[in-house]
Amino acid sequence: MGNGQPVNSPRPASPTKPTPPVRTTAALPTFLRADARASRWADSIMARMPLDEQIAQLIMVAGYSNRTTGYEDSLTTLVRTYKLGGVVFFQGGPVRQAKLTNRLQSASAVPLLVAMDAEWGIAMRLDSTVRFPYQMTLGGMPQASEKLIYDMGADVARQFRRLGMHVNFAPDADVNNNANNPVINFRSFGEDKYAVARKALAYMRGMQDNRLLTSLKHFPGHGDTGTDSHFDLPLINKSRAQLDSLELYPFRELIKAGAAGVMIAHLNIPALDTTRNRPSTLSPNIVTGLLKNELGFGGLVFSDAMNMKGLTKYFPSGLADRRGLEAGMDVLEFTENIPRAVAEICKAADERTLSTQEIKDRCRKMLLAKYWVGLNNYKPVVLDNLVANLNRPESEVINRRLTEASLTVLTNANNRLPLQRLDTLRIASVSVEATAPTLFQNRLADYTSVKSFLLSSKSSDAEIKAVLDSLGQFNTVLVGVHLNNIRPAKYGVQTRTAELVQKLVGTGKAVITVFGNPYVLDKLPDLEGATALVMPYQLTNFTEDLSAQLIFGAIGASGRLPVTVNQRFRVGDGMTIQPIGRLKYTIPEEVGISSAYLAQQVDSVVNLGLNAKAYPGCVVQLAKDGKVIFRKAYGKHTYDTSLGGKAEPTQLDDLYDFASVTKISTSTPALMRLVDAGKFNIDGTMGEYLPGYKKSNKDTIRWRDVLTHQAKLKAWIPFWQATKNPDGTFKKKTFVAERSNRYPIEVTDSLFLFKKYPKTIFELIKDSPLNAKKEYVYSDLSFYLYPQIVQRLTGRDFEGYLKDSLYAPIGATTLTYNPRRFYPLSRIVPTEYDSLFRKTLIWGRVHDEGAAMLGGLSGHAGLFGTANDLMKLTQLYLQHGTYGDRQLIKPETITEFTRYQFPELGNRRGLGFEKAAYKYNGNAPRLASPSSYGHSGYTGTFTWIDPAVGLNYVFLCNRVYPTRNNNKVSELGIRTGVADAFYKAIRRGI
Repeated sequence: MGNGQPVNSPRPASPTKPTPPVRTTAALPTFLRADARASRWADSIMARMPLDEQIAQLIMVAGYSNRTTGYEDSLTTLVRTYKLGGVVFFQGGPVRQAKLTNRLQSASAVPLLVAMDAEWGIAMRLDSTVRFPYQMTLGGMPQASEKLIYDMGADVARQFRRLGMHVNFAPDADVNNNANNPVINFRSFGEDKYAVARKALAYMRGMQDNRLLTSLKHFPGHGDTGTDSHFDLPLINKSRAQLDSLELYPFRELIKAGAAGVMIAHLNIPALDTTRNRPSTLSPNIVTGLLKNELGFGGLVFSDAMNMKGLTKYFPSGLADRRGLEAGMDVLEFTENIPRAVAEICKAADERTLSTQEIKDRCRKMLLAKYWVGLNNYKPVVLDNLVANLNRPESEVINRRLTEASLTVLTNANNRLPLQRLDTLRIASVSVEATAPTLFQNRLADYTSVKSFLLSSKSSDAEIKAVLDSLGQFNTVLVGVHLNNIRPAKYGVQTRTAELVQKLVGTGKAVITVFGNPYVLDKLPDLEGATALVMPYQLTNFTEDLSAQLIFGAIGASGRLPVTVNQRFRVGDGMTIQPIGRLKYTIPEEVGISSAYLAQQVDSVVNLGLNAKAYPGCVVQLAKDGKVIFRKAYGKHTYDTSLGGKAEPTQLDDLYDFASVTKISTSTPALMRLVDAGKFNIDGTMGEYLPGYKKSNKDTIRWRDVLTHQAKLKAWIPFWQATKNPDGTFKKKTFVAERSNRYPIEVTDSLFLFKKYPKTIFELIKDSPLNAKKEYVYSDLSFYLYPQIVQRLTGRDFEGYLKDSLYAPIGATTLTYNPRRFYPLSRIVPTEYDSLFRKTLIWGRVHDEGAAMLGGLSGHAGLFGTANDLMKLTQLYLQHGTYGDRQLIKPETITEFTRYQFPELGNRRGLGFEKAAYKYNGNAPRLASPSSYGHSGYTGTFTWIDPAVGLNYVFLCNRVYPTRNNNKVSELGIRTGVADAFYKAIRRGI
């Protein structure tokens, strides 16, 4: 039985007397606006169509591109035989769907209207495509960011059209005011009708402005039901006044704005139609009386899928299709039994329950829609580059911006977020319900040292206790709750999951990030006790990545909760968090650069070096305007294992010997801080800061001249050679093969230096003769001395001073001397096989001989670290001495040290920094601006900073492996070439 009459009854039950229509002023959909050419085309098609073909134009069959050839054959036969109007695609892949689309279109006399139900993009149905955020996630966005939803709609339209599709059954305009709604829920923009209307309108306009037909759904509102219409007929037991004030509001607003289509839901709504068990899809009162007459909608009225139990439970296929058109629908989606549907609709025409003129009018409307989307000039889908075209980087930028704008901070005790004073934090991260280290944890570790743990509902009591015990040594615990199930009921939360989160909150130091449906907040007890609570709304690569960046202040947060969860977490809740100037990790398109072009340019330069064996491997990291947009590891640690070391693939987190980049990573910033503190004067003399230099030939030399390499100092002194006898043996009180109290300075595993020999090195520097002429001569010698000056002026050892006052505050925790103390050799890249002095592979120890004889620590060489941590320091320079909202060096000091000091003398140097020469000399990128600066290192390292374009560049390689005699990295211009490739990409743009 259906609506109270036998299912084979030839006429529908008499409709409930409708409320007198009050027509809303609605904008005519664009596809229906007067166009003589469109009318002529539609009329010419209809002139040769019999009634059954006109009816068939109103039917869209379901299509799948992941099924057998036999299925595709039968689908093609169905389209050809019945001359159907369209196809609605579901599961599959883009290339297979494109091929099937081309086949179906070739079988159709009139081009098919191709549709998809793709609320969050094509990935809702197809693999290998772009997945945009759920509408509930977008509901968290503030009103000021809603232009991004328009951009998403425009990109969805582009992807649809590239795949030969013309209709998106979106946006969802339902107001989700029922937390237990099993079918809408996260598909809605939220419970605020005004926000739902605004956001749905932005999405609709983005699509329609780019020639994609849309269909608002699920009219007249599916947000307040506890029943899934896929499986039963939901009852909406609300008054007409309630419906008018809430459910109908977004539909009314979007129809006024010119919606192209509206999808009717399978709902039983007594306030609108009292006929028992009649779905709204089949209700004349709702489809014609309310939608068309009262709201003035003149676009395409689509049914929801005609196979859903909310419809077929009472009306079998065929009869339901007939009743739908009788009620006023234009297009039947997912008709299960097409022969029976066509027969029943023809029967309705014969019996005059549906006039032939109504059929003609609806068919003509369908044809006008086809003309508007370009089917009057149909072309097959081009298969070449299809997947690449559907997955453009620009789509990722939109995805990132949407996700970033939606991030919502719900609690933030004592302004815990963003994390500040990294030097005071001991941080652990715990990913709950993850089986492997998560992207969230990996991104957290880009900002500072973070110890990671994994727990799940399957973890044993012993495992849980061990982790909780370990957390005792940390004062900050960053918890990610990774919930794959976003659907109602438990939302992926097991009882044990809730217990785990509760215990972590109970530590009193947990920042909780819940990657799941916002309603899950009611399933996790005591969340208000977290020091901070972040809601990203779903679990994706983007939410994991950007939530971590939010926690460390690379980005801010302005999201607001789109629904009420409980009394504690209500619609509109959320806190505004401002970014604090740490590196952001993103893709080139976010800063207006083509990722394909940049990668091609950088790869070509780097691979030139690799192929020429200029180095075994390298790491390149590029940032613009504080955004890291390129990070890539190339090659291997070594060419082979014959000289020691391992030919392991290079990794982004490998530590390299910085060589002379040490100068601007240790000595120079230390001096800048001392200048800020009033403890060092760059116009003071060497004798003032080195008492032993009084009355020496260096007593009155100014530090400004020293730091610009025009103080007449010798370029270098080969200190190790003075330890050798003519026969090649070591002199007395120099080196021995075993460590002892008298020989504690470890140079290699079997070479230890006499404890007082460093004094000899410093005496040799002090007593070294000066050059005859005051001119530019690059010299290492003064940089040996800065650790002594720092210790004398601060009372701190040089490394401890740097780590405590500079590296730890910016999270550059890998920057260190003698990295063997802290890191396995597998993470440290070897340098040279020293066949003259140390007779071994230099691996995890400083390459420079002089620094090695000082225990691996000097102001001119010896610092190791990763590209990422070096970039934090260079970004500090680029940001005028500020990083992470801390002013570590004064802006005026940065300006002074990085400017040309003696341009009138033709000296290109800043104070400690290399700068571009007035006439290109190969030490700087050709395209560098006069404001740029940086430094190179003997082992093959390089960094360059250019405030004029916001450029920050780090290049690390071990060009001295296996021998320093290989200088191809400079001969080929690799390091500066990569920088110039970056400049070109900036100039070229997208």
